[in-house]
Amino acid sequence: MEAAMTDKAMGSKLKWLWLAALVIVIDLGTKAMASAMLTYGDPVPVMPMFNLTLLHNTGAAFSFLAQADGWQRWFFVTLALVVSVVLVSWLRKLQSHETWTAVAIVLILGGALGNVYDRVVHGYVVDFLHFYWQDWHFPAFNLADTAITIGAGMMILDIFRKPADGGDAEKE
Repeated sequence: MEAAMTDKAMGSKLKWLWLAALVIVIDLGTKAMASAMLTYGDPVPVMPMFNLTLLHNTGAAFSFLAQADGWQRWFFVTLALVVSVVLVSWLRKLQSHETWTAVAIVLILGGALGNVYDRVVHGYVVDFLHFYWQDWHFPAFNLADTAITIGAGMMILDIFRKPADGGDAEKE
């Protein structure tokens, strides 16, 4: 009976997978809208310092390796899928009190899978959110990238939230 309770407590964080699915749906929906409504490379001003600009990224974050010969497409697909398996495995092993970590994991998972879909189907990731300041332009990104960044930020913050000695919560 104790093993069944442990399995239930560990598996309970899988309930957060709905958030990863929501990230994927919203990400793919906004990318489809951007692709349908925007002209490639033509900025549409929304407010000062922010445009909607449809761009295709064959590389990683900030167009890293975008100029490579094409091998990066399947490299990034494989990497994202391996990371996704690791994230789901980690999610399964979380304890009932580790909700913050669970949310961080599923945000990263949803973002990674949203971008994987683009790479597999299109051969590039659709980016359209474009911030700038005068002549400086931040690389365009999408909602999947935003979810990954928020999830990673949450994990970094979590390092500072946890007691240095491991605390009593981990012993329970």
